Amino acid sequence: MSKSRMPLILCAGGAGAVGYYLYSAGGDPKVAGDKMKIDAEKAREKLPGNESAEKFGKDIGKDAGTKVDEAIATARAKGEKIPDWAQEGKDKLDGLRDDAKGKFNAGLDKVNNSVDQADRTVEQKAAEAKGTVSGWFGGKK
Repeated sequence: MSKSRMPLILCAGGAGAVGYYLYSAGGDPKVAGDKMKIDAEKAREKLPGNESAEKFGKDIGKDAGTKVDEAIATARAKGEKIPDWAQEGKDKLDGLRDDAKGKFNAGLDKVNNSVDQADRTVEQKAAEAKGTVSGWFGGKK
């Protein structure tokens, strides 16, 4: 029978964020929106992107290098031609690289979309808050 208080908490947090940006911008919603965008970009830069991608690439490179070395050793043991095995290893490596790149870009797009959605919501709430506050003092929206 009890209702979740999470919507209330989220709204209070959103209203607090809107109030903070409006106050720091001197009540100008355009300036407040610009400050929100700047802060969102700063937050986006702090997200683990480049460092983890570099580590992920190095790990895949190590795995691929090990597999290529094993393939060369196997080919030499069997007396097969190395260029054929090398081409197969190169093709597998290209496939792994493309797969890793796709997964990383998909994750990055998801994060960017989430930040953009939050930014749009905050801007909308800021405009609503400005209209409400202006109505109290007889101003226009």
